[in-house]
Amino acid sequence: MKNKIFSLLFFTIICHSSHAQIENAATKTENSPGYKNGNFYDLTFSIGQGQNAPSLGWSHLYGIGKKRKIQIGYGVRFTSYSSTNKEYITAPAKLTSLAQGPQIFFDGTTHPENLDTLSVFKSQVNMLNLSIHLGYRFSSKWDAGFNIDAVGFSFGKTQSATYNSYQGVDPRTQETAKPTTLNALLVSDNDIGSLNSEFFGRYWITQKIGVRLGYTFLFSEYSTTRKLNFDNDRFRYKSSMVLVGITYNPFRL
Repeated sequence: MKNKIFSLLFFTIICHSSHAQIENAATKTENSPGYKNGNFYDLTFSIGQGQNAPSLGWSHLYGIGKKRKIQIGYGVRFTSYSSTNKEYITAPAKLTSLAQGPQIFFDGTTHPENLDTLSVFKSQVNMLNLSIHLGYRFSSKWDAGFNIDAVGFSFGKTQSATYNSYQGVDPRTQETAKPTTLNALLVSDNDIGSLNSEFFGRYWITQKIGVRLGYTFLFSEYSTTRKLNFDNDRFRYKSSMVLVGITYNPFRL
């Protein structure tokens, strides 16, 4: 637990330091007011069948082009994913697609015979990740965006889960598993760990407060304490949920 707390504090300090350095540099340019205007604070609640994922995040977006309608940026997001009675499937791309290159984005799962399952009665995965953000501003009242977690770490309670193998040894056993620690965006099933992503539309009800409605696609992942069939210990659940959220921008002009 001490290591997790230390990692969380270190992660936060690094992000805050980087943000401060960028902001100091920005204040030296003619566009420094625009930098402050690009700070967004989001509280989001995603919900699906037997699952939910509240999240809290900060992001900074830069306007691109003459009218700055296209926006691109970065952020930090904490997501807490919970679910009941979910079957996590074999995660590594080398088993799901027998490949590990970017082409699996288009191929998907091509070898279902390699997919074992890990049944988790009550999942709880907490993830803290750096995120990538894209957006488009239609008007002063309407905009839309996409974001995805890039890299970070996860933590949560170690628990018992039921492993089901469709071939090989140990066809059905009780295993101990915990959330995979490392999170990394590497394209489709190449991804490691737990990652959150959102598509949304936003309406600004005041100059500084906006409401969001959209779609959440989230990977959560557990690792077993021992290697199982195919020498694998990683299992993933892919979640689709509806999101509602609120955005606060204290500097929005």
